[in-house]
Amino acid sequence: MHTDLEDDEQIARRGPRATRRFGLLALVLVFVLIGLFAAGYMPRRKRQAGLAAEAHESAATNRHVNVVAVGRSALTSETTLPGSIQAIDETPIYARADGYLTRRLVDIGDRVRAGQLLAEIESPELDQQIRQARAAIDESQASALKARANVAQAQANLKLADVSLRRWSALVAKGVLSKQEGDQKQSDYDAQVANVGASEAAVTAADSAVRASQANLERLLELKAFCHVTALFSGVITARNVDVGALITAGSATTARQLFNLAQIDRLRIFVNVPQSFAPSVHVGQTAEVTIQELPGKASRGAVTRTADSLDQASHTLLTEVQVANPSHRLLPGMYAQVRFVLARPAPPLMIPSDALIVHRDGSYALTVGEDGAVHYRKVTLGRDYGASIEIASGLTGGERIIVNPTDDLKEGQTVDATLR
Repeated sequence: MHTDLEDDEQIARRGPRATRRFGLLALVLVFVLIGLFAAGYMPRRKRQAGLAAEAHESAATNRHVNVVAVGRSALTSETTLPGSIQAIDETPIYARADGYLTRRLVDIGDRVRAGQLLAEIESPELDQQIRQARAAIDESQASALKARANVAQAQANLKLADVSLRRWSALVAKGVLSKQEGDQKQSDYDAQVANVGASEAAVTAADSAVRASQANLERLLELKAFCHVTALFSGVITARNVDVGALITAGSATTARQLFNLAQIDRLRIFVNVPQSFAPSVHVGQTAEVTIQELPGKASRGAVTRTADSLDQASHTLLTEVQVANPSHRLLPGMYAQVRFVLARPAPPLMIPSDALIVHRDGSYALTVGEDGAVHYRKVTLGRDYGASIEIASGLTGGERIIVNPTDDLKEGQTVDATLR
């Protein structure tokens, strides 16, 4: 009993002491929080005040910008376009005579001269036809000789009939012979006249038959000459499709196999599709520079030889032919080439730096600076893009000062300090 009372007294004395300790701890925590708040808020407030002061100072003075004057491009411009190189003359060679290939004298890559023998064809059927044609000439000439003999005989018979007619006519006039007998002799004479005419016509027909036989022989001899396949012009053999012993059929691409392909490469032509914007500046005689990527530093000088004088309806380009000399044969047909034109520009377009544009949803703008230093937004229509610079088709007139590297915070009518670059 006495023990319980002592415990209660100890608890009563411990209570006020714990309360004072808790209050002291809370007070310390409040001071720590106040110190932390002050350490974070005050520097931030100071920075905000500094930024506000800088903004006020910036607003009080004009912003500095760099400007350039709008000018026109040069009177000439360069453009490089792709093209495909072709031989100036190229033709497939086909046989004109049937037979077998007995000799082949060239192969792909061989250089040949005009008239050079390329191959020989043996044609026994054609040889037989030639012999028959010669025999037919002999036969027709014999027929012509016989027809001439018939003419001579008919003329002799006519002469006899004429003499007999004159004699009988005299006797009929004297009454020795009847008129009927005189008419008979007149009929015999007329028959001989007709016989002479028929004989002479037979001679004409025989002579025509001789000429026809000779023409047929000449035709066969011409075909025989085609058994020797020759080059039509000087060039290089780019294809060979036959070997010795092959059966050769006369014809063209639709009926027979091609023997060779011949290309003349001493001079080449390049076909280029010139865009519509450059087409008016391209003309015959204009020079062009031809380069091949695989042949660096070896540009060739060419010239425009012809144009289509009409734009392609699909691509709206002008087909242009450029010819270039190739004496060293380093350029080959089928190569991909780059053709550089220097084109005159009678009305040079306005040019501005590409970094002087601001692009909005409704189009492109250039920011001009007036004499009073005010900024003005000018909507422009763009032309050809050259990378560092760009053409202006409309929106500027030339001579304006435009801001380089403008920012979106520049406002219409804002006053700036401009430095011409």
